[in-house]
Amino acid sequence: MRKTIQLIFLFVPFSFFAQEILPEVERARVVDEILEERFNTLLPELMDRTGIDMWVVISREYNEDPVIKTMLPATWLNARRRTILLFYRNKDKNTIDKLAVARYNVGKSIISAWDKEKEPDQWKRLMELIEERNPKKIGLNFSKDHNIADGLDKTDYDEFMANLPKKFHSRVGSAEQLAVRWIETRTPREMAIFAQLTEITHNIVAEAFSEKIITPGITTTDDVVWWMRQKVTDLGLETWFHPTVDIQRNNEGLVSHLTSFSTGEAEKVILPGDLLHCDFGITYLRLNTDCQEMGYVLLPEEREAPEFLVNALKDGNRVQDFLTQNMIKGRVGNDILAKSLQAAKETGLRPSIYTHPLGTYGHSAGTTIGMWDAQDGVMKDDGENYPLNPNTAYAIELNATVNIPEWNRDIRIMLEEPGFYGEDGFRYVNGRQTEMFLIPRPKPQLGN
Repeated sequence: MRKTIQLIFLFVPFSFFAQEILPEVERARVVDEILEERFNTLLPELMDRTGIDMWVVISREYNEDPVIKTMLPATWLNARRRTILLFYRNKDKNTIDKLAVARYNVGKSIISAWDKEKEPDQWKRLMELIEERNPKKIGLNFSKDHNIADGLDKTDYDEFMANLPKKFHSRVGSAEQLAVRWIETRTPREMAIFAQLTEITHNIVAEAFSEKIITPGITTTDDVVWWMRQKVTDLGLETWFHPTVDIQRNNEGLVSHLTSFSTGEAEKVILPGDLLHCDFGITYLRLNTDCQEMGYVLLPEEREAPEFLVNALKDGNRVQDFLTQNMIKGRVGNDILAKSLQAAKETGLRPSIYTHPLGTYGHSAGTTIGMWDAQDGVMKDDGENYPLNPNTAYAIELNATVNIPEWNRDIRIMLEEPGFYGEDGFRYVNGRQTEMFLIPRPKPQLGN
């Protein structure tokens, strides 16, 4: 890393982030409070909706089911040995049992129901609990279509079925609908936190795409990428993927989608006249953001972005509007995609839409609306072709290809913003980009 960039790192102010981010002990308190609320309020509702009255989640240390990772308290970073969680919903009595067939309580919410000294066999104890409750439908985490709902490994499945009394075998089924709903559904408190997290993400991008970090002719795209990584680390946060920064300029052709989304671009020195794009997301309080925003490096004679780039960004916003207007409860991802693309193309736009669920995981479970290499929709039997449910969050990810005669080439306006779909429809979690970041920020003109 160049000395000049290191000096920039040292003098970047942190003041507008400091009060927003909790110390570790407070983060643990918030995580556990939210988890308790989800177990006691959300989970019974989801079990009733999906018709599963017993959910058994089985996982082993360092081979964690993606679902169980969202259920562990803040002080549990992994499952311990073999951890078995059992949730039993008695709708008639309006109760829910939250039990752990483990040596310990799993946080405050899930109580240990296994005394190994009295019953050494963990599987036998699990079967006793099942027999006592006599469930109508037992859900296990296996799924052909939803990877996040497919966390039960074959060994534990075989052991479970071998120990389960025969009379219950016909009651065992996939818990994929319950698992997906658990992963995708956000509570009001989570969304309040998500707005703060998205604001932090936007603040980091705004600082990265500024003269504080970028000196044209010296700073490279990799310099900016690693500044973003370091900024996140210094704030006590984490990234869930390695950020990218890329350039479109007037003397170079448009790269393929494969290059943009897979192989990436080589490090480049940032120059005046460059159109910049970043892809960046962070993790905080078990939520994840995913943002793509655009910046423009002013030429010496410029004080604002060229009108053709201003209008190009408006085209990207228009594609966003066509997409979010078509996000309607119960509509599956393929239908949302097809209707959005058709509406945008009818106005002369050249859109590509690849929007995914966002929240507990960066690429989360739920309604996927296109993929960059599947603009005709995902396979009909693919679990990603899933209906839109309320109280769910998304990365509104897409691009608009725009011809720029002044550059004699096409460019892509690539945008991605966290959004929320609720009972009242769609909203952005913390707004969206409608103006280019300018580098440097224009200053008042000096007189002669």
